[in-house]
Amino acid sequence: MSSFSRRLQAAVAEEEPRLRSISDQFSGDRPEDGERWSKKQELGHLIDSAVNNRVRFIRAALESQYCGPSYDGRGWVDLGGYAEMVWTDLIDLWATSNRSLAIVLDRIPPDRMTAECRIGNADAVTLEFLIDDYISHMQHHLDHIIAV
Repeated sequence: MSSFSRRLQAAVAEEEPRLRSISDQFSGDRPEDGERWSKKQELGHLIDSAVNNRVRFIRAALESQYCGPSYDGRGWVDLGGYAEMVWTDLIDLWATSNRSLAIVLDRIPPDRMTAECRIGNADAVTLEFLIDDYISHMQHHLDHIIAV
């Protein structure tokens, strides 16, 4: 099992029970400024991230490179309708998406980790960097969801 796969599986195993301890009502509350996301929307953002990165990781591994669009976080979250979804359904979708992604990570040949990846107008990074950044980004948001 790859270290990335282990990290992702460990994060899901650790954070899923914490997410489940949050009530549906509380998860839908938006901060008073009205600009920031509710917990539901922020977890929805992580679901979108899993979907987008699954494509990036697989294409980079299969094609030895990836070049694709950036991600409009607000647009995806709004169109996804996460604010109106049931909290436990969002948790199930997030956990399943990441468990599935961990399987992908475990199957990427080591020699493909150096594949060049370009997202939007950003500088090129390796697939290895992209995967590490994905897991760190996810953890950052999970820490925020659970702490607030």
